[in-house]
Amino acid sequence: MLTEVTATRYITPLRSGGSVPGVFEADDLGTYVVKFTGSAQGRKALVAEVIVGELARALGLRFPELVLVDFDPAVADGEPHQEVRELHAASAGINLGMDYLPGARDFTPEVAQDFSVDPVEAGRVVWLDALTVNVDRTVHSSNLVVWPTLGVAPPRLWLIDHGAALVFHHRWEGSDPGKAYDFRHHALGQYGPDVRAADAELAPKVTEELLRSITAEVPDDWLADDPHFATPDEVREAYVAYLYARVRSSAVWLPTDFPGADQLAEENARRAARTRRGRPDWLKSVPDLHGKPAAAQDWSVHLGRSEP
Repeated sequence: MLTEVTATRYITPLRSGGSVPGVFEADDLGTYVVKFTGSAQGRKALVAEVIVGELARALGLRFPELVLVDFDPAVADGEPHQEVRELHAASAGINLGMDYLPGARDFTPEVAQDFSVDPVEAGRVVWLDALTVNVDRTVHSSNLVVWPTLGVAPPRLWLIDHGAALVFHHRWEGSDPGKAYDFRHHALGQYGPDVRAADAELAPKVTEELLRSITAEVPDDWLADDPHFATPDEVREAYVAYLYARVRSSAVWLPTDFPGADQLAEENARRAARTRRGRPDWLKSVPDLHGKPAAAQDWSVHLGRSEP
């Protein structure tokens, strides 16, 4: 089971995402990015975080350790923003924490220009995303970070944030485990991901036993309100059945057609040109930031440190 810790000190909210997680210290002396049960994304996002994150770790991909965080809103009573305080007040009890990676940098298109990713590693990440129907690891929203960025250890690619995966659990009825999705604009598509090698390596490891052990990590309270099932264990079995059926039909959904860097640049240029044509004359000089972050995120600033 996931380790349970207690939040003891509030450091800061992270406003770069819609769920507004917070950075906390806990009674095990660890520092965690905490995602809250009261966020707008709801508890299904936390369920997806646990199932996909623990599956990634079981398959040998780099993903920070997850813990369950017992959170008392009084720990963060110094938070000045009312909306964040309301989020905290709605999230008393067990929430989800991810081990904080100090100094990690978002894997933005700018970072990707100078960062090499092996096709085999890229293929394993794409395969996991295709299996778990993660629609939120795109060129401009990678949900990947590079860490460490200080010291002598080489920087490596880490997966984060799987709240948008498992889209089928928002509509269980009629959901097809063999459905293919468009992954052409995956964040790692330009590296020539070897998804066939990943399928041969990883698919045999995704057994019903593994999936049951992972779904057992999800707290009952996060599964209890699903109207399609009578008990949390029935929900767990539904996840197991769906993902096991999907891994066995990988030949149907395995993504293999990825545009190269030049093709992506051409598509972005065409999109920007269409945007400019649709603007009134007085707006045509405004830069096109469609799909791009306003600024690169650096987690280290949230602990009062900055890169040299």
